[in-house]
Amino acid sequence: MGALEKIEKTEIRDLLGKGWLTHDGMWFYSTYLECGMEKANKLNKAAIKSMAPFEMDRMKRILGIVQEDLGNFDKLFQFMLAALELTLPESVFKNFHLAPSAENLIHWKWNDMKCFAYTGMKQIGLIDGYRCGVIYRVECWLEALGIKYEIQPVIEGCLMHEKGLCEGDIQIFLS
Repeated sequence: MGALEKIEKTEIRDLLGKGWLTHDGMWFYSTYLECGMEKANKLNKAAIKSMAPFEMDRMKRILGIVQEDLGNFDKLFQFMLAALELTLPESVFKNFHLAPSAENLIHWKWNDMKCFAYTGMKQIGLIDGYRCGVIYRVECWLEALGIKYEIQPVIEGCLMHEKGLCEGDIQIFLS
């Protein structure tokens, strides 16, 4: 029996997700050491933006979604929720809440001080200058899907660090 047969799917997802998060954090830290905070934030966002179309194409394929499905708010919301569940380790996903809160409006919220990026950036001493890449990734996913949206509040830094909580709304504009 091979290793894959001995391990539960959720354990594999967590292993791969935590590996990705560790790589992401160490990449950011190494870039900061080499290039400074401003450049690390800029390159992080550039990488997220360029990665989003690939992620969304893969997610649509694995979840059996066609572009036409995404013109329906409920299907779009379920797709986004599934994409996050497949991307994030369980220990992270359980602390992030995404829910429809009004017509074509998605509310997001991290449990108290439980954002993985906030925790990681704080641990390595970079939280003061960190520019959120987590919600930016969701924004880039929407852009890659061709979905028009507006996000409130507009995020410049890290909401959890600046305000003690991270939550907001994404207004979706469907044609």
